[in-house]
Amino acid sequence: MSDIHRRSRSGRTLRIGLAAVLALAIALVTLAPPLPAAPERARPALVFAAASLQEALNSAADAYARSGHPRPRLAFAGSPALARQIERGAPAALFLSADEDWVDHLERSGFIAPGTRQDFLSNRLVLIAPASRPFRADLAKPDWLARLGDGRLAMADPEAVPAGRYGKAALEALGLWQRLAPRIARAENVRAALVYVERAETNAGIVYATDAAASAKVVVAATFPGHLHPPIRYVLAGIRGQETAESRAFRAFLLSEAGKAHFRKHGFEVR
Repeated sequence: MSDIHRRSRSGRTLRIGLAAVLALAIALVTLAPPLPAAPERARPALVFAAASLQEALNSAADAYARSGHPRPRLAFAGSPALARQIERGAPAALFLSADEDWVDHLERSGFIAPGTRQDFLSNRLVLIAPASRPFRADLAKPDWLARLGDGRLAMADPEAVPAGRYGKAALEALGLWQRLAPRIARAENVRAALVYVERAETNAGIVYATDAAASAKVVVAATFPGHLHPPIRYVLAGIRGQETAESRAFRAFLLSEAGKAHFRKHGFEVR
């Protein structure tokens, strides 16, 4: 056999061998079980919460994140404004409202996930003054109004915001609403009312006890007895169609003793 024939036969043998190896490799890849997909990173839950919950809920969210979960995204505003955003399709998975009536409204409209509504917290209403101009008031005696001078009284809008409605009810029970109504500095939410007093733009204000405790720039002049206004209750609920595994896990954490501790620390009464 000539060298040419030997080289030709050797080349054919090599090509056949390579083809066989390639076919075997393809077969092994085809028959091998697929590799497991990389786990999808959990999306953080979007939580809508009443403005008065800022410190406590941020503290709870930080603790939840330290346990290995993605930190929830928190959006704070007045409860009515948040409820209206939920009605318009905002993708909140959880709602922590200071207003039972708005949760009732959302539930009647089908926005609340069945079985997720929970009375969660309660609060107290206080009269505050700027730390630079402190005073003490006996609410049973209307002479404390003299401390207002010609100034105004800050409070959340009583026509729209829960803290404002509670404040109006308390002043009505004391027989003072008609006298004070023209002097009310109406704020978008309870935290905005707190800022008015912090800046001494008003001589006094009505806020939640937990708001006053969060600021070194105001002092408590008096605490309104609970019988003067409707009960202050915060409601926690999941939003139908928006719930995720993360939102359910965060809700469970908030309702656990570890979660409740953050609210107790900031002065809330846990139900």
